[in-house]
Amino acid sequence: MLKKANDFLAGLPMTIVAGVFLLLDLVPHLVEEFGGTPIQLNFLPFDPAWITIIISGIPLLYLAVWRIIYNPGISKISSALLITIAMFAAIAIGDLFAAGEVAFIMAIGAILEEMTTNRAKKGLKKLISLAPTQGRRLKDGKEEMIPAAEIRQDDVLRILPGETIPVDGKILTGETSVDQSIMTGESLPVDKSVGDEVFCGTINRFGSIDITATKVGEDSSLQKLIRMVQDAENKQAPMQRIADKVASWLVPVALLIAIGAYIGTGNIVTAVTVLVVFCPCALVLATPTAIMAAIGQATKHGVIIKSGEALEKMGKVDTIAFDKTGTLTYGRLDVSDILPFDKNLDEMSLLALTASAEAKSEHPLGKAIVSCANEKGLSLTESSAFKMITGKGIYAEISGEKLFCGNEKFLKENGVAIDNTVQTVLMKLRTQGKASILVASGTRCIGVIALSDVLRPEAKDMVSRLSSMHTRTVLLTGDNEKTANYFAEQVGISEVRAELLPEEKVQSIEELQRENHKVCMIGDGVNDAPALKTAEVSVAMGNMGSDIAIDAADIALMSDDISKIPYLKRLSNATVATIKFSITLSMCINFVAIVLSLLQLLNPTTGALVHNAGSCFVVLIAALLYDRKFE
Repeated sequence: MLKKANDFLAGLPMTIVAGVFLLLDLVPHLVEEFGGTPIQLNFLPFDPAWITIIISGIPLLYLAVWRIIYNPGISKISSALLITIAMFAAIAIGDLFAAGEVAFIMAIGAILEEMTTNRAKKGLKKLISLAPTQGRRLKDGKEEMIPAAEIRQDDVLRILPGETIPVDGKILTGETSVDQSIMTGESLPVDKSVGDEVFCGTINRFGSIDITATKVGEDSSLQKLIRMVQDAENKQAPMQRIADKVASWLVPVALLIAIGAYIGTGNIVTAVTVLVVFCPCALVLATPTAIMAAIGQATKHGVIIKSGEALEKMGKVDTIAFDKTGTLTYGRLDVSDILPFDKNLDEMSLLALTASAEAKSEHPLGKAIVSCANEKGLSLTESSAFKMITGKGIYAEISGEKLFCGNEKFLKENGVAIDNTVQTVLMKLRTQGKASILVASGTRCIGVIALSDVLRPEAKDMVSRLSSMHTRTVLLTGDNEKTANYFAEQVGISEVRAELLPEEKVQSIEELQRENHKVCMIGDGVNDAPALKTAEVSVAMGNMGSDIAIDAADIALMSDDISKIPYLKRLSNATVATIKFSITLSMCINFVAIVLSLLQLLNPTTGALVHNAGSCFVVLIAALLYDRKFE
């Protein structure tokens, strides 16, 4: 009940009410301070500052007491404690405006900080929702649907086309292609046959397979993925207010100076004035206001920063780890090469013939070829016969011509000769990380069509700019090594770690952290979520990226423009510099105000006004971040 009441008073609506009543109390004080006739607010039976003290002071008192009870060691002494002491001292001498002012400024700082540090917590729920709920078990020659939780190790399961694999397992019979993007991020389905491993949460695309369960329940790959996200989330410490970091010495110093002032002057008002001007309200405001301005600046550029902590940490990053598919690349397959081997066949004719054969195919490579032909306005011929052989290719008859489209093994099985010229071309395409579809007419190989993920045009310049900022770049990908090396070479990344599962990406980041590197992870897929949470700061592709990756990350690029990464580092550096400057300035203002208080040139009310002016000045300095140029 107490916490609920406290949260209600500390909320934005009540803080606005507190500000209105403080303003009502300010006007008479200003008139009186500058020699005018005192104004009486006859419509209120009490001093309006009492409303501000109650609304903003109770949460302040609650926070100070809570930290004394629950915080360990020296952290029991906080900025909230000092401001609480100043508030009660001002009340004791009857200066209610000064008491309300320091409490209100603290309330504003708390709200600003809360607005900048709230993080989305939906990603883990979405990840959990991907876990399969049932499986088809084979027992005594019969199929039975059972809950996934009842599947046991060594159970034999049948997975039909389009179904999600409920556990980790090994294929006993059948051939298929499996969409493993949830685990590896690879855009291409992976062909699987007898003896190959399959993973929980991945999707069986085409063939029917029987598997034996090897890892079930909490031991499955997907559940490990979920746990890694949970564990990494728990490792994330909340951002500590800078004011509280210095409160351990600020509170005793303020009390000693105030006591010394009372002893030296014999005037309790002077002592209270010292406490009021010593309150670190400007210090409290320096961090959240600068962060809010920077976050607003980033938002204008299509960059969503979820917390001030992430913004602060980005400037300290010296190593950036990139996912490949969907991050450095667009994550889609496009036809990259059309290479006829028949002199009587040009590129467009080969494309039209292959697209006609693949028109009835459900394979992503076949669909990409058909899409390319349609984009080029080619007319396709309907096949009179069509057969898809899972994991190998397709057979089609086009205008009486028998066509085979697929991998090298498939063509050889159908009597097609693969000479040295074709082998050389295939080898070259593989080194470039491209997928190849061989096309044969009868027993002759008439051409090859290669498909590749498309590199983002801004990727190379972005890596170059990071290098000029002395930032290390690393590629972490689930793709095969040749593909990874090819794309890394294209953008200028020299360090490559390929064929990684989610837990291996996490291990790579932890290894970099053990080398005392501050790591930023940039990714887009579900498989990247644990790595995103493990890194000091993480960035997700907001447009093409999965919701889970976006929720797991600290920062989201809503336009998928990775050229914003160097901008983020510069913005972070400027924000930290602004915070440090604001803190230094606020301490100087406080020092001058303390001297004036000791000279009895300030009283609690005028001290509070000086204190307020310093706080406003800090906010104005922070606001300048919003319009600064960083590109």
